[in-house]
Amino acid sequence: MGRTIAMATLVAGALDILYAALMSSIFGRGPASMLRTVASGPFPGATEWGATGSILGLVVHFVLMAIMAACFVIAARNWPAVIAKPIHAGVAYGLITYVVMNWIVVPIRFDSPLPPQTRAIVSQLFAHIALVGIPIALITAKNLRGRLIA
Repeated sequence: MGRTIAMATLVAGALDILYAALMSSIFGRGPASMLRTVASGPFPGATEWGATGSILGLVVHFVLMAIMAACFVIAARNWPAVIAKPIHAGVAYGLITYVVMNWIVVPIRFDSPLPPQTRAIVSQLFAHIALVGIPIALITAKNLRGRLIA
């Protein structure tokens, strides 16, 4: 189970952070600034910490991704039907992670207005479904199939 969580964390985490860095660059913020903003969730002063804040942002990102991956793997172990159709499960899980992060966590922590802008909704839905939910579900299904007692 630990290996599955680690692999899902690394793959989904890398895909998601690369996409976030690309989007940050396209919209003029840059990856370092984006990472400091991620770090500022649990560490409010991180936006002023330069490279240290950026590195911390990367760590925070992968910790959050590990939590997301672990939740899915635990659900799959308890409900084997979750991995019977990993694409469907991944889309559903991507929607769940999108709602939790963008409609609960981020607005509470950063006092962001709801609803988010349309561009942010589309971008974040893509990231959470295609880059987080589906990869986590596919990796979990591949690693847990045949090991679960239905």
